[in-house]
Amino acid sequence: MAMVHPRDRATFEAHWIAALEDPNVTARAILADGALVGYVTRFPANGQDAVGYWIAKEYWGRGIASRALAQLLSLVTTRPLHASVARENAASIRVLERCGFVITKYERSPETDRYRACEVATLVLE
Repeated sequence: MAMVHPRDRATFEAHWIAALEDPNVTARAILADGALVGYVTRFPANGQDAVGYWIAKEYWGRGIASRALAQLLSLVTTRPLHASVARENAASIRVLERCGFVITKYERSPETDRYRACEVATLVLE
């Protein structure tokens, strides 16, 4: 998505503890150059299976997200899979499209305690 308000440390840790204990979540660390540089995950969202990822900024533009998502998709064979991305996050949309996701709609998303107001692209992998 990339239009999020950061979580405080306690909330972040509680979120990941719950996610890693949830059998409906598949989460993998992303390593590059011997360092932890991000994560890729499949998780339930609004009654659908969704994917998400995060890469440390200093590792952007190296194909790491595309390779990590492709590896996750070979592990997780459930379809359809969904993703939501801020329209202005063109790099993330390209990652998803490289992995076979197709944009199905754009819609305006209001400001919430977690997300900034923005136009959101919804993508699906059938």
